[in-house]
Amino acid sequence: MAQIRLQKLLSERGVTSRRKAEELILAGKVKVNGHVAKLGDKADDRRDIITVRGKRIEPAQEKVYIMLHKPRGFITTLQDERERKCVEELVRDVGVRVFPVGRLDRDSEGLLLLTNDGDFANAVIHPSSHVPKRYRVTVRAAVEDEQVQPMRDGMLLDGVKTAPAEVVIVSSAPDRSVLEVVLYEGRNREIRRLCEQLGLEVIRLRRTAVGTVKLGMLPPGKWRHLDPREVRALVVATGRTEKIAATYIKEGRRKTNDHYRSRR
Repeated sequence: MAQIRLQKLLSERGVTSRRKAEELILAGKVKVNGHVAKLGDKADDRRDIITVRGKRIEPAQEKVYIMLHKPRGFITTLQDERERKCVEELVRDVGVRVFPVGRLDRDSEGLLLLTNDGDFANAVIHPSSHVPKRYRVTVRAAVEDEQVQPMRDGMLLDGVKTAPAEVVIVSSAPDRSVLEVVLYEGRNREIRRLCEQLGLEVIRLRRTAVGTVKLGMLPPGKWRHLDPREVRALVVATGRTEKIAATYIKEGRRKTNDHYRSRR
């Protein structure tokens, strides 16, 4: 690997975004071989010792792409100062450090992608990529079609109109209804906030797919590696195939953690 600009290297390692990396460099928080780095400096993490706030950045590893069935009650972060349960607890046996691709709020569950490939992660979550994310949403009310039409048309959140969502009423009963919602953007707690505006109380929210990658029968709290076809499909869905290094992916059988393997 040739030397590359520090902000790009930190982004690819999943340390932070390029913009935040530039801020850290300008603040003198990044060092290369013991010397404070300057914006524009380059490095090779296989040969150079790179630290951010005194913590060394590990050299590049084989790229890993997994899906986790995040249970309710876990927050989408690798550590939490308030000692809440984090998804990091569920992926410690992956073998390498991975970080979440996007978020699922604490009360939501379902498919969460994790990787150590920063370019891949940034492409999947970038607003311009419009990678569809599918959710199964249970609300405490009977719902009729015209009631959810505003979600299909786009609604205001924080003064900005949301992208049109696909909404299908799967079932409707006097006390609860099930909706299938497809979003093409990733705004904070978007479905919950839109439902609240429509007077609908969300009692369960589960992400079932990202692009063509589906959660399937993966048990809550368990993870598995994405197979090469799934990763390629996500790369294609972002429209950034020329910018993502994920095309190196080796062919091979899908792996699982031991507990999930025993239940197949």
